[in-house]
Amino acid sequence: MFLVSWAEMAQFKPLSQPPSFRRSLLLPRRPGGYELSVENMYVPMSAIPPPEDEPEDAHQEAVISRIYYIKADIVNELQALANIDKNNMDNNTSKGNKRTKLESFCGFLWKMIVSGKDSAGDNCCRLGIVVDGRSRLIDGDENEAKLIASYFGNVLSIPFGEMKIEELKEKPLNWVANEVHEFLHSAMTKEHFLGLIDWVEEHRPELGLSKIYATKVTKEEPAVVVSSGQHFPVRKMDFGWGIPMFGSYHFPWGGKSGYVMPMPSPKGNGDWIVYMHLLKGQLELIETNAAHVFCPLTSDYLFSLT
Repeated sequence: MFLVSWAEMAQFKPLSQPPSFRRSLLLPRRPGGYELSVENMYVPMSAIPPPEDEPEDAHQEAVISRIYYIKADIVNELQALANIDKNNMDNNTSKGNKRTKLESFCGFLWKMIVSGKDSAGDNCCRLGIVVDGRSRLIDGDENEAKLIASYFGNVLSIPFGEMKIEELKEKPLNWVANEVHEFLHSAMTKEHFLGLIDWVEEHRPELGLSKIYATKVTKEEPAVVVSSGQHFPVRKMDFGWGIPMFGSYHFPWGGKSGYVMPMPSPKGNGDWIVYMHLLKGQLELIETNAAHVFCPLTSDYLFSLT
């Protein structure tokens, strides 16, 4: 919203979506309350142990950024693999629903970042997915819907799952995608976001943090967060010198947890552009074991847009 507004102002256009700073949209309830799932996702900063001192000669694997593209037919193929045997599942449970493209992609990514690891039986890998709470806090009030849609600030939650590495390597994609759906499903309700607001209020003024960032991350027990950029409006960011051909992200946040952002290709043909900020070894695994999925983004791909 900020970048689109900036582009509109640069061309002396009226703002298509004036920002809302109405903090009352996110007021806590009286009395407040939250489910155990919220407590399991977030932790007060004071509860996080200080980082351990590492020896000066300790080998630190580099965290680097790369950008890939995934062809539309591959995205569809991953979704098809993630939905194998869906009709044989119990339709009375959430597992009976069709897996989305994002859930399917996340399940595949979860498997790939541990695909070459020799691990002890108890080593785990965590995967988190950023969920937007704006649409989930709306009760059907049209005016409130407009305000929350233009609210200037984050309305996000980061549910995550933790799986043993050996299990991720051995299980098929449809099983892993089911696990993604299960932990994601718990944070896609109005009650979850109301509970998160109440949790923040209860711990105020202390800051809180998603536990996927707070727990120790190592090469042996990695973690990665996926945030969907499917609605990132690149084509609206004309600052006066033409519509952009391409836009992406750079997110070097300094931690050891990885960060992945899929977004639509500017071709508009169903391809995905995927920004990755991961350990060098994780990217090497992905490029070795999934080269048919993740194609390095090149100028040839971008120039083919014209």
